[in-house]
Order: sequence, then C-alpha cells, then structure tokens
Amino acid sequence: METIEILKNTVQDYAWGSLTAIPELLGQPATGSPQAELWMGAHPKAPSQAYHDGKWESLLQLIEAHPADVLGKEVAEKFGGKIPYLFKVLAAAKPLSIQAHPNLHQAREGFERENRLGISLMSSNRNYKDENHKPECICALTRFWGMNGFRRISEIIKYIGMLCMDVLEDEIALLESQPNSQGLKRLFQSLLTMSPEKKTAAISSAIFHVTSVNVPRDLLADPVFQWIQRLHAEYPKDLGVLFPALFNLFCLEPGQALYLASGEPHAYLEGVGIELMANSDNVLRGGLTQKHLDVPELLNVLTFQEQVPTVILPRKRSEVEWVYDTPAEEFSLSVISVFPKLCWISPGNRSVEILLCTQGQLVLDSGPGDDPIHLFKGVSVVVPASVQEYHLYGSGVCYKASVPGPAGFMLDMRSSES
Repeated sequence: METIEILKNTVQDYAWGSLTAIPELLGQPATGSPQAELWMGAHPKAPSQAYHDGKWESLLQLIEAHPADVLGKEVAEKFGGKIPYLFKVLAAAKPLSIQAHPNLHQAREGFERENRLGISLMSSNRNYKDENHKPECICALTRFWGMNGFRRISEIIKYIGMLCMDVLEDEIALLESQPNSQGLKRLFQSLLTMSPEKKTAAISSAIFHVTSVNVPRDLLADPVFQWIQRLHAEYPKDLGVLFPALFNLFCLEPGQALYLASGEPHAYLEGVGIELMANSDNVLRGGLTQKHLDVPELLNVLTFQEQVPTVILPRKRSEVEWVYDTPAEEFSLSVISVFPKLCWISPGNRSVEILLCTQGQLVLDSGPGDDPIHLFKGVSVVVPASVQEYHLYGSGVCYKASVPGPAGFMLDMRSSES
C-alpha cells in the first residue's frame, strides 16, 4: 500500500452521544439515534475501511499485509506491526461514565488473565479488550466540560463537608486524619462500597444542600453545585453525582486540549472534541453508568494523588501548523490551517498519518502519478509512510494524527507573485 487512501469510518452509537454533531461533520442526515464517537484507525473492534485498488478494504488487514509500507519500518518494529494510535471525534450530549485506563503492564496482565478465565471479548463484564494502555489527548472543537484527577484534599473536605456532613462525617474524618494518597484511596473505596441505603442518603443530602433556598449566591454559580444537579438529573441513584466534589472540573475552549495519563480518573461531561489516544479500548468504570463496574480492579488502576489539570495550548510550528505537545510515544496531534498561497509540505521521512478535514476545502497532492484528493468537512484519509511527501493547499482546517517524528513545513507561495 503506497498511496493515500480515503477512509470510511465507524460511528459508535452510545447513549450519551449527540444527535447532530457527527452527522453535521460528515454532511449526513441525523439518524435519530445518539452518535457518540467516530473512530479512525485500525482497532480490531471497529477498523476503518480504506478505498484501495478500487474497493473498500479493512485498514487493519492492509496494515497486517503491508506493515512496513503503511507504518514505516521503525514504527512497525517498535509497535509490533500495529498502528499505535486511535483517532476519534467525540460528541457528548450527556455525561460519560467516570473511568480510568490501565498502564501498559496492567493492561497486558489483565488481558492475559481474562483470556485465561475464558471471558469473551464481547462480554459485558470484560474489563480488558486488548493488551494496550490508553493515554489520551482531548482537543475541544466546541466548549468542552469534563472532570479529571482528584482535587486538592482540602477542597474535597470542604465540598463533601458542605454537601454531606450529616451522612459522610466518618468518611470526612478519615480523610482529615490521613490527608495523602492512601487517605484518598480509603475515602474513594468507602464511597464505592457503602450500602445502598447510605448512598441514597448521601445523594439526598447533597441535592438538598445544592438546591436549598439558603444557598449563598456565589455557591449557586459554582460549577460543582451546577454539575451535581445536572448529573443527578441523568443518574438520580448513582453516587457519581457527588464526584464533581472529588474531581477537578475543567472547561476547554475551542482549540484548547488536555492530556490524560494512565490511571487518572476522568469523565467527559459535554461537548465535541478531537480525541487521540493509544490504540486501546480498555476502560475501568466508577460511576455514572449502567455498565459493568469492577471496583477492586478500578482501585488497582487508579492514581490517588492531588493534581491540577494542565490545559495544553498548541505550539506554533509554522504559519499553518500547530502541535499539541504530550509525553505520549504513540501519538502526536496537530492542526493544519491552510490559506490560499500558503502550502503545507509534509516531511519525507515520517510514519503513518490520518488527516480529518473539519472546515473548508483542501487539496492533498502527493506528486506526479497520483490524482489529487479533495478534502472537505468530514473527509478523512490515511497517508502511508511509503508516501514520501505530500502537499496540502487550498483554504481549510484539518487535524492530523501521527507518530512523533519530523515536522512538516510551510511554503509561502505569495513570494512568487509579481
């Protein structure tokens, strides 16, 4: 496989998805069902189809047949002949489950263990769908709300005390006596394992305190209080409605991003974003869901430490490309915004890339012998490593998933004007 190919991608219809965002991106009519994620890549659960030699073929199978051509020799050797990332558009109209992802050692161990136990990959109580970890980067296309990582312990004590002191007095005292990572783990474990009666009482207490007529005006505007009410409207019996008091709330403006490492508890709450991650679908859930919860395994995977989410702003590479720097070895996300007379030129030595156009119209040209490909909103392509160089010109925006490596450059064609 030595040519750039257009992709046909799977849309995941999860209950929390948007009715309109992904259809609008793809220029298709809404189906009436919530469409949550557009997957671009070669994960076995939903590999993209590439239009190759006049027919649609699985990108997973094309990579298996031509690993060095598609991935490049070094990347194929480093990642076992597999594309190391999964590229998505995520469209959340409702909150996702509270979750965390395992590190590489935990994923391999858990995948092998569940295989030995004979748990089907399609089973609802399967934790590990593959043997990979899942660090990820979320980049906002619209205003994007979420939760990530444990708050400062002093903030947790303050909020839980305001909301549920009458029910969770012992749990607050426990954390006050041990204000460290072990105390956080003990608190979280006690919350997830408390009796149904106590959970109901804690939720009722919190809702009473966030809706009371005596709540000060500044607290009414506090996102913690607002999100507790919104989560309760969706999951009235789930203790996860209290978790804005435990986890950091964040709100990304369009163009801002966040990197989430393995083990960090998080939940996406609302918005549309570009998501790029290691090629995995391993999820351990902790609330705001009807799906399988494995509390012991979640506690094993989570990182119990205070943190403050760091918003990533794109670093300018050229007049037309900006990159979101993360520590991930598997992926790099950048956005290319091309204008008339400004052409983006790829590096010659690079690995496999996937491009998604989100705005405008672009022309992708890989040189003599290959027909130019026209990119418009919603169109995605895979660029094999065997394609030595390609140009992007026109007027539009695309997001590029790649493996960390050489940067492309910009050619200013305005200098040739007379």
